Amino acid sequence: MTELRGAAFFDLDKTLMAGSSGMVFARVASSRGMVSRRRLARWGRDHLRYRLRGSTDDETQELLKVARETFKGIPEREITRMGPEVLAGILPRIYPEMLEEVHRHQDEGRATFIVSAAGNEMVAELAHVLGMEGGIGTSYEVGPDGSYTGRLNGPFVYGEGKVEAMQRFAAGHEIDLAQSYAYSDSASDMPMLRAVGNPVVVNPDEPLARVAKAEGWRVLRFERLGRKLTLAAGGALAAAGGALVAHRRRQGGGTRSASRLRR
Repeated sequence: MTELRGAAFFDLDKTLMAGSSGMVFARVASSRGMVSRRRLARWGRDHLRYRLRGSTDDETQELLKVARETFKGIPEREITRMGPEVLAGILPRIYPEMLEEVHRHQDEGRATFIVSAAGNEMVAELAHVLGMEGGIGTSYEVGPDGSYTGRLNGPFVYGEGKVEAMQRFAAGHEIDLAQSYAYSDSASDMPMLRAVGNPVVVNPDEPLARVAKAEGWRVLRFERLGRKLTLAAGGALAAAGGALVAHRRRQGGGTRSASRLRR
C-alpha cells in the first residue's frame, strides 16, 4: 500500500501575489483588442475595490460570467500566446515571503501547488516558472474548432469548487489533505482552509482574521511587496516564454493537469 503524504496548496491572488492576476490578464487581453477600454476601466475600478476589501461571491460569479462571454469563440491558441506576457506582469508581484514558504515546504518534502480560480493553463505555467510542482485552475471548454465555447470543463475553482478540485487532485496524486497545508487571504476560501489539517492565513480580510484568531490558525502579514522578483529588462518575456515552451514539450503539447511531483 502506497503511503500518502502531505502537500502545500497556495491561493494566488492576494496570497502568493499582491493584487489580482485577473487584472494582469485583462490588460494584456485589452492590448490585443479582446477587451474594450470601457470594460478594462470597469475592471480597474473593481480591482481597486478588491485590493482594499476583497471580493464577494456575487462579484466573483459575475466576473466568471463576463470572462466566459468575452472569450467565447476566441481560438485557444490566441489565449495561449498571451501566456509569456501575462506571466511577465505577475512575476514582479509575487511576495518573496511566500516563495520562502514554498521553498520551506519543498525542503521538508512536501509538493507545492497553486490553487486558483484563474485559468488552468496559466496557473500551471506560473507554478512551473516558480519551481513549484503544479497548478490547479479553472478549465474552460474548447470546441472541435479549437475555440472556447463559453462553458467550463470542470469545477469553477472558487469556494467549494477549490475543495472539489483539491480532493480530485489529492486522490490522483497520493496526497493526504489531513497532512497538508493551505494558504489564503480571503474568507471565501474557508472551505479550502478547512479541507486541510494545517490552514494558514495571509494578509487576511477582516472576516477571515476573526476566524483565524478564534481557531488559533497561523497568520502571516506583509502588506507591501518590499523587494520585487525581477527579471532583466527585455528578458522577462524570453525567460517566461522559454520555460513555457519547455514545459509544454514535457506535457505533450499542453498543460492540462499538474503532474510534475517530486518524490
